[in-house]
Amino acid sequence: MEKELVCIACPIGCHLEVTLEDGVVTHVDGNTCKRGPEYAETECVNPTRSLTSTVLLRSAHHPVVSVKSAEPIPKGLLFECMKVINQVTLDVPVHIGDVVVEDILGTGVDIVATNEVAV
Repeated sequence: MEKELVCIACPIGCHLEVTLEDGVVTHVDGNTCKRGPEYAETECVNPTRSLTSTVLLRSAHHPVVSVKSAEPIPKGLLFECMKVINQVTLDVPVHIGDVVVEDILGTGVDIVATNEVAV
């Protein structure tokens, strides 16, 4: 099976032609840098994405705080992760790097605060 991708591993944006056999990447063509084949493998076999969102705060001055996944999460779990995140409400203060949700959906990835919110 042949698949075409635009690589986002670097700013060049190479057009990759990926050959898959039985769910395994066997050949990648079109990459300019060495990161292209790794990107193609990840994107075709187990695509992941960084997740950014906000979490509600119990605060009169600040209604939400921004959060993100500490590492990319499997693409297929993004909507389920958002269901979990949408159930969270935090008390202030919140500090950058505070773990908001630990090991979300058993992925081993934490959701962390990306902003400071004082009392």
